[in-house]
Parts: sequence; structure tokens; C-alpha cells
Amino acid sequence: MTDQLDAAYSRCCRLARRAAKNFYYSFIGLPADKYRGMCALYAYMRVCDDIGDDESLSVEQRTRDLSCWEDAVRAAFAGKTHSCDGVSAERLAILPAVADTVARFSIPQHYFFDVIAGMRMDLDAPTNGADVALVCRHSTFEELERYCYHVAGVVGLCCIHIWGFAGVDAEQRARDCGLAFQLTNILRDLGADADDGRVYLPSEDLQRFGCSAATLQQRLRDGSFRQLMQFEVERAKQYYASAEKLAASLSPDGQPILQAMLRIYGGLLTEIERRNYDVYSRRVSLPTWRKVLIAADACFRQRFRRKAG
Repeated sequence: MTDQLDAAYSRCCRLARRAAKNFYYSFIGLPADKYRGMCALYAYMRVCDDIGDDESLSVEQRTRDLSCWEDAVRAAFAGKTHSCDGVSAERLAILPAVADTVARFSIPQHYFFDVIAGMRMDLDAPTNGADVALVCRHSTFEELERYCYHVAGVVGLCCIHIWGFAGVDAEQRARDCGLAFQLTNILRDLGADADDGRVYLPSEDLQRFGCSAATLQQRLRDGSFRQLMQFEVERAKQYYASAEKLAASLSPDGQPILQAMLRIYGGLLTEIERRNYDVYSRRVSLPTWRKVLIAADACFRQRFRRKAG
């Protein structure tokens, strides 16, 4: 490994250790090459999010910065370098590790550009002047499903390439896993997203239960809202059921990480139900001690399996 590549991986690992919190500990027990790959993947996703979500910049500037980042990623995959004013040298410095991870684990390159496309979908969302919160971003569940693929499903697909997988159903179950997690995030953050002008639930679902984007903005928790939430929770459970079957297709290295993520995100969905769908009064979350225990259990299982092998 060259000095530049080693420095890039070190930067990725520091970023993952600092920002990934409990998920970092869930994959720390992986073999060294897979651990570095997960850190590189996390760092890449983090940079994409940071560029797209930087509200100190205009939407136009963030769109230009994403294009610059995309050009730099494309150059890195070709073994070249690319720089521009819109992306800092610190962010560009992770790309040798990202490119190495893609090559080492045969990850399709288009997944990484699909993530950038997902960031653009957020920036290109419809608005209505000052009343942006009154506009649903998706008319149908098919549209929401497409968005979830770009911001979450591709992450699952990249992960299973790093962990190792087999079977014709694994990739679809990885997409379903990302969809389950993203649906959970959407339900948990309904109020905060509405305050920020983001309504992700499809308008067809809201209309089906007599709700509207304004219902979410006003934080009304009437019978119609509870019916809507029950419907969305049950939908998410179907995707969790598919995701749980993914474990059988994974290498032993990846199984504990998947189980940890399912327990954390599935725990959030259970908590939403336990609160009778009250996602407004306080943020739905799991106690830190519980997440730490789940992550520690994943780490232990990985290390135990490696020693047993």
C-alpha cells in the first residue's frame, strides 16, 4: 500500500470513528481489509451528505459542488486526480481509499454515482415559495421507493460487496434493507422534516387516509394520522422481513453487522408503535447504552467467529 493510499484510509477511519458512533463499533471486528473498506464507504457517504446538506450555501452552489465531487470521483476511479474550488482538499483526500475499496471488492461504480443522484433529488425537490412544507416530494410510493434506493439502498448494496455474499436474492434484499431503514427515518423525523420544508411520505398515502402535508406541519395526531402511521409502519415491517432473510446470503463477517443494524432500526420502529405514533413530542431514539450493547455484541460475534474459524 502506497503512502498516499495508507493516508487516505487513515483519514477515512478517523472520520468513521468520530462520526459513525455506534455503527463504527459494529464493524470494528471485521478483518482489516473489510474494516478499512467500511470506513472508506462511510467516509464517502458522509462527504456526499455534507455537500448536499450544507444549508449555509445556496442550492445552486451545492448543486455545483456535487457536480465537482462527481467529476473528482469519476477521475479517482480512472486512477486520476481532479480538483476544483467547490470541494476541499480534505474531502478529496479520501478518494484514493474509496477507489481502492471499489476495485478490491468489485463494487459496481455506478452505485457511488447513484448516491450523488440521490443528493440531487433532494436539492431538486419541488417548492412552493414560502410554503415549501406544504408540498409533498413524492406523489406515489414508487417515487419514494426510487428515492430510498438512491439514499439508502445503494449503501446496503455496497456493504454486502464488502462483507461478501452469495445468492440471487441478496441484492434485492439489500435494497429492501435500505428501504426499511429509510422508511423508519422518515417516520421518526416527520415533524422536523416538515419544519424544514420536507415531506417525504407520498401524497397518495396521505390522501388515502384523509391527511395532508399541512397535517404533518401542524402536528395533528387525530385518528386519520394514526391510521396513516399504522399503514406506513406495517409497510416498513414487510421490508424488514425481507432484510432479515439477507443474513443467510452473507458471509459470516457481515451477519453480525446486519443483525446489529436491524436491531437498532427495528427498535426505532417498535418505539414509534409503543408511543402510539407520537413522533412529535420528542425525538424517537434508543437509549445510548442499548445501542452500545448492540454494537458491542456485533463486535464480539465477529471476533469470536474469526477465532473459531
